Amino acid sequence: MIREGLRGRLRGLAPRQRPRFSGPSFNRLIPNLLTMMGLCAGLVAIRFALEGRFGHAAAFIVVAAVIDGLDGRIARLLKGTSRFGAEFDSLSDFLCFGVAPALVLYLWTMQSVGPWGFIPCVLFAVCSALRLARFNAASIAEPGVVEAPKPAYAYNFFTGVPAPAGAGLVLFPLFAWLAFADWGWPATAAAIRHPMVAAIMLFVVGGLMVSTLPSWSFKNFKIPAKLVLPLFLGVGAYVAFLVTEPWAALALGGLIYTGMLFLSARSYRRLRREAEQMRGETAPAA
Repeated sequence: MIREGLRGRLRGLAPRQRPRFSGPSFNRLIPNLLTMMGLCAGLVAIRFALEGRFGHAAAFIVVAAVIDGLDGRIARLLKGTSRFGAEFDSLSDFLCFGVAPALVLYLWTMQSVGPWGFIPCVLFAVCSALRLARFNAASIAEPGVVEAPKPAYAYNFFTGVPAPAGAGLVLFPLFAWLAFADWGWPATAAAIRHPMVAAIMLFVVGGLMVSTLPSWSFKNFKIPAKLVLPLFLGVGAYVAFLVTEPWAALALGGLIYTGMLFLSARSYRRLRREAEQMRGETAPAA
C-alpha cells in the first residue's frame, strides 16, 4: 500500500507531455509566406498607382520581383516545395507582374488617349497569363503521355522572357521618367511619358513573354574563374549606383537585360549546334 501510494505521488509529479499537433512544419510554410508577402506588395503597388504615386507603385513591384526570386530558392533549400506553393506562386506572379504593371502604365499615361489606351495593357496582361500557363503546363506531366527529355543544355534556359523580367522591362519608361524628373529634365521626361512609348513597350514585351526566345535562367549558370573578380566589381558598382540613383539604375538594368537576351539566344544556338554535331559523330558508331 505504501509503494502504491508513493507511485501515485510520483506520477502526479511527472512532467506532462506536450500535445503533438499534426500539420506541416514552420519551415515548409516560409516559402508560402514569402509568396503571400509578394502578392501583398503587388496589391499595394496597385493602390499607390490609383493614388497617383507612381514612384511608390514601381518600387513595390520591384519588391515583389525580389521576393519572387527568393521564395523558390528558399523552398528548395528548406525542402518545402509543394504543388500548392507552385500554384500560389503562379497566381501571385500574374497579379504582380501581369496586372499591376499594366494597370500602373495605364494610370500613368495610357488613359490619356481614352479607351484605346487600355488595349495594350490588356494584351500585356493576357500575354503574362499565357506565359505562366505555358510554364505550368510544361512542369506537369500529362497522364499517359511520355514526353522526350529535353537536351541537357536546354535546362539552363527559359522559353520566352519570365514574368518578373517582363514587368521590369515594360516599366522601363516609368523608371526613365522618374530618373529624368529627379535630374530636372522636364522636356525629356515629358517625351518619355508619351503614350506611344508605353504602348510600344507593352506590345513588344508581351510578345517576348509568349515567344520561344531562349533566355538564361541563371539556375546552373557557371562563371569562368577569370571573370569572378570583374563580376564582383561590376555588381558592387551597380549596387552603389542603385543606392545613389535607384530609378536610373533600374532603367539601366532593363537595358542590360535586353542585351543579355541577344547573348542568351546566341549561346542557345551555339550549344544546340554543338549537341547536334556530337550526335552526328556518335550516330555511325552506334
